[in-house]
Amino acid sequence: MDGLTAVLFVFGFGLLIFGAELLVRRASRLATAAGISPLVIGVTIVAYGTSAPEAAVSIRAVWADPPEPGISIGNVVGSNIANILLVLGVSAALAPLAVSRTVIRRAVPQVIGISLVVWLMALDGVISRLEGVFLFGGSLVYTAGAIYRGRKAGPTFEEEIEAYSAESMRIPIALQYVIDVALIIVGLALMVAGADWLVDGATAIARSLGVSELVIGLSIVAIGTSLPEVATSVVATVRGKRDIAVGNIVGSNVFNLLLVLGLCSALSPIGIPISTNALKFDLPIMVGVSLLCWPIFYTGQVISRLEGGLLLSYYVAYLLFRFLQDSQNPRTTQFSQFMLYLVIPVSVVILAIQVLRQWRASRLEV
Repeated sequence: MDGLTAVLFVFGFGLLIFGAELLVRRASRLATAAGISPLVIGVTIVAYGTSAPEAAVSIRAVWADPPEPGISIGNVVGSNIANILLVLGVSAALAPLAVSRTVIRRAVPQVIGISLVVWLMALDGVISRLEGVFLFGGSLVYTAGAIYRGRKAGPTFEEEIEAYSAESMRIPIALQYVIDVALIIVGLALMVAGADWLVDGATAIARSLGVSELVIGLSIVAIGTSLPEVATSVVATVRGKRDIAVGNIVGSNVFNLLLVLGLCSALSPIGIPISTNALKFDLPIMVGVSLLCWPIFYTGQVISRLEGGLLLSYYVAYLLFRFLQDSQNPRTTQFSQFMLYLVIPVSVVILAIQVLRQWRASRLEV
């Protein structure tokens, strides 16, 4: 890998994040002008926007010549794992995160169910174009449901227009529309360019380090495309909007699976091939991490600093194991046994005790 490739790789990350931020901000302004409530904007435009880097990179990977399906599936699966273990871990380490009942009762089961469906689809070694169309259709249904629920409590059209006019200040509203649309196009263009550089750089890194494109997609690319979620959740946590931090992650994971993976599978001529390692290890880890959300969210409806540290430690262990495994390090077996027979059982026992205590406390309140 030469120096120019490394520079383009870094700039690709930057363009992706900047383009996504530009897209989200300007699309949100236009939605406000159209009278769409902030809640709907949050669960649709912002969720789509923070998943946009994953979409740009994954689509670019399946259209590459030759195609790089390992980066595509690794990016989606790795981003979902990173969103929960890394992003929620960092946010909770900064301050305990509140979890609403809606997230526990509706959003978490949705993430778990969709993750299981994707795993089942992958069991035959490929997510076909038809299955991709099914997933993409699910994203449309999910979005329609979110808009239907969100518009019930939304502000009036007049209130939204007044807020938009105040934000525009001296700029005429018509001109502001033109500026917003132009900047949305610029944001999309930056994301496309960033995705090109990022995929090319990630492929070069994988070849120079002797690791698979799947592992690069699961780690470097996944962390990079999860940066919008990191920024959104950390800022929300610091500003005291801690419920937004959790909702942003859960919503982003849903869109990654339904929209990003569905669209990539539907557009790819042969669907998305799933490697044996991804099928036997990474996809089950993604499902397991989604399942882990429920007991952590349920206990006190708060993600504590201790639980945030636990999530972060699991993410470090996951990345370390994948690199050891991919490089065929002789210590891989010892590390996996340590995690399987000690760390995971102890964590399960601790979480089970906390869930039992929470259940008893709720029974006493009744």
